Amino acid sequence: MNKKTDLGYIENRTFSEIRVGDEAVIERRLTMDDIKLFAIMSGDVNPAHVDEDFAKSSRFQEIIAHGMWGGALISTVLGTELPGPGTIYLGQTLRFRAPVGLGDILQVKVKVLEKNADRNLIKFDCRCTNQEGRDVIEGVAEVLAPSEKIRRPRTVMPRVRMSERARLHELLHAATHPEPVDMAVVHPVDAPSILGAYESARAGLIHPILIGPEDRIRAAADEAEIDISDFRIIHAPHSHAAAEEAVSMTRAGSVGAIMKGSLHTDELLREVVRKDAGLRTERRISHVMAFDVPTYPRPLFITDAAINIYPDLADKMDIVQNAIDLAHAVGNEQPKVAILSAVETVNPKIQSTLEAAALCKMAERGQITGGVLDGPLAFDNAVSEAAAATKNIISPVAGRADILVAPDLEAANMLMKQLTYLADATGAGLVVGARVPIVLTSRADDAITRMASCALALLLADYQKKTGR
Repeated sequence: MNKKTDLGYIENRTFSEIRVGDEAVIERRLTMDDIKLFAIMSGDVNPAHVDEDFAKSSRFQEIIAHGMWGGALISTVLGTELPGPGTIYLGQTLRFRAPVGLGDILQVKVKVLEKNADRNLIKFDCRCTNQEGRDVIEGVAEVLAPSEKIRRPRTVMPRVRMSERARLHELLHAATHPEPVDMAVVHPVDAPSILGAYESARAGLIHPILIGPEDRIRAAADEAEIDISDFRIIHAPHSHAAAEEAVSMTRAGSVGAIMKGSLHTDELLREVVRKDAGLRTERRISHVMAFDVPTYPRPLFITDAAINIYPDLADKMDIVQNAIDLAHAVGNEQPKVAILSAVETVNPKIQSTLEAAALCKMAERGQITGGVLDGPLAFDNAVSEAAAATKNIISPVAGRADILVAPDLEAANMLMKQLTYLADATGAGLVVGARVPIVLTSRADDAITRMASCALALLLADYQKKTGR
């Protein structure tokens, strides 16, 4: 049998130390991360392994592991346990007796069948057995066993994080319940913007009304290689006219949301905030980015990175309330709101700390409702419980924030881009505080990001309809 090992070291057994009948065993539970990592490494994206919908219609009716995943585990035992370091793999036969499904626990055992002293060759029986005692893989391996003793520190491998955009997918799933929202898509005259509308329509999130120069819209669809024959197109000669028409249709109740196409954000929002446009409310409009950060255990809203440059206290009150309402719309009934600054204590020389303290007091007095506020908080204290504990911060928000409210647009924009480019975060953005949600897209956005933004718009529109807000 395999001997007890020091977990800090890896040590082999030489040819002379090994006897016929010796065994080594490891156990491993199959997870979805195992399947995806194996698919990434091998390039084997057979839908039986990675596509849940397809797998349900397959012979096994569930996602199963790649067969060679089990083969790789046999290699692991031979290379790390018996014989261990210095082993040279010569050959392997495998017979796959049964599928391995998610959650199955494999016991992977190798047993010495025979030794050939002339070549230091050892033949092993190899067997993988599931938690029910059923053999799923069997075979025979031949290896050259090491003749010299090797003991080395066990290499610590880097942690692999699967960046799956799980929280963006959760948004899409949540948005499958309300009816699709009629959305004015303003000036979609390039492939990315019209593709975002098309994919969101296919996902059942929106009914797009395309507004802009018809010939350019159709040319963009041709470039994107999509069929827009089922979409309504309203001709507008240029981007400014398209923005005017979208606002007019919204005011008339013909659409319930707006999406920015290929035009400047300022050009669209200038029409939205006009006093006679009819889209303004008693609140200041603001922008919220819903981020999926692989290293953070919950969705993270950041505001305001796009509209209010240097908001004052009254502006921030609206910015906070807008973000809370959006959190409610996606199902977070009591979001934790961190008011950010450079430090976590009130400092009269740092205006943002004073405003953070005032916002918290306003929440206590009912001027801001629906969330739990705390601030000022530095960024680390807002998102890390360990950092908050180090500073002895006792707070229901510190380390568990759902919403980060930045001091100004510069700070929010830098934070947003740092998360995007250094933390592999992805985000869906929305303008809130108007009578309808407004999706702001970027040329850099991919299909799922645009779809998630539309999902946010649908959920907010449905929330506003139900609550009258």
